[in-house]
Amino acid sequence: MEVKEFLEKAVNDGASDIFIVAGGPVSEKLDGRIRPLTEGRVLPDSTKSLIEEIYRLAQRDMARFLDSGDDDFSFAIAGLARFRVNTYRQRGSLAAVIRVVSFDIPDYRALGIPESIMALAEETHGLLIVSGTAGSGKSTTQACLIDRINRTREAHIITLEDPIEFLYRDQRSIISQREVTVDTADYLSALRASLRQAPDVILLGEMRDPETIHTAMTAAETGHLVIATLHTKGAVNTIDRIVDAFPGGQQSQVRTQLSMVLRAVASQQLLPGVDGGLEPAFELMTMNSAIRSMIRDCKTYQIDNELRTAGDGGMFAMDQSILKLFRAGRISRETALDYADNPDQMRRRVDAQ
Repeated sequence: MEVKEFLEKAVNDGASDIFIVAGGPVSEKLDGRIRPLTEGRVLPDSTKSLIEEIYRLAQRDMARFLDSGDDDFSFAIAGLARFRVNTYRQRGSLAAVIRVVSFDIPDYRALGIPESIMALAEETHGLLIVSGTAGSGKSTTQACLIDRINRTREAHIITLEDPIEFLYRDQRSIISQREVTVDTADYLSALRASLRQAPDVILLGEMRDPETIHTAMTAAETGHLVIATLHTKGAVNTIDRIVDAFPGGQQSQVRTQLSMVLRAVASQQLLPGVDGGLEPAFELMTMNSAIRSMIRDCKTYQIDNELRTAGDGGMFAMDQSILKLFRAGRISRETALDYADNPDQMRRRVDAQ
C-alpha cells in the first residue's frame, strides 16, 4: 500500500494516529488500541520509501530531517483531512507518527467538553491554560475555545503553533495562524512580535521555557487573552511547573504575577471506556480570592481541597469527573481507581453505591 492509502483508511476508520516504524507492521491507533494495517513487518527500506512519499505529499524538503534526525510538520489532502507528522530516526532507520486532524472544528458537545470550560471563551484578558498529558486532546479543546470566540465576538486572534493543526475560517473575528519554523523562527520571537500585531487573543501552542512563560504572562497582564497549553496533569501540577521553570530567586515574583494574571486551568485526560472507546475526564480551576492567595503564598497543595469544596465558578476536581463517568456506567471500577488522583478515597466512593 502507498502512504495515501494508509491515510485514507485511517480517516475512514476514525483512527487518531498512524505509526510507520521498521520491524513491525504499519499500524493505526483507534480508541486507544493499536491495530495493524499491513500483514507483515515493514523493513527499513520500506519505511524510508513511505516517509519520502510523505514529504512529497507535504511538498517539504527532507534536508532538515536528515540533518537533525527529527522533524515536525503538517499538511492537508483535499477532501480527506489534515495530518500532523513527526518523523524521527530509530535504530538507524526512518520512522514516523502521523496524527489525523479533521478539517472541521469538532463539536465540543460530541467530545464531552463541559459547558463550564467552553464558557472560558468569554474571558477578554488574562491567562487560560489547557493542560494534560500527550494525546489527551488539549489542542482540540483549544480549537473549540478559539472557534467559540470566532463565532461570538469581533477580535484579532493570533495562533502560534508547531505545527498548525486545525484551520479556521474567519467569522466574526480575524484569525492569523503562524507556524513555528515556517512563518516564524520560534515561539518566543513570534509571541514577542504578536504584541505589535494588535491582538485581542493569542493562542500559544506550548509554553516550553521560562522566557516564553514570562512573555505570555506579561501579554496576559497587559490586556490580552492568552490561551496556552502545558504537558501537566491537574491544576496544582500546572501551577508548580510554571513556578519551578524559574530560578529560585525569581519564584516569589512569578507566583505573585501568576496569581494576578491566571484566569483558569482546565486539565483533561482520556480514560478507556467500557464500550472500547475513550472517555474524557476534566478538571477546572477558576480563580477566586482563596486560590489567588494559595498561589501567592506557595500553598498550592491546598488547591485540590478548594476544587472539591468551593462550588463556585463551576470548579470541579478530576476525581469528581471520573466518579461521574463511573456512575454513568461509562468507565469500569478498575479504570476509576487507576486514573484517580486519590485512589483510596475513590474506592470508598465507588463502593458506597
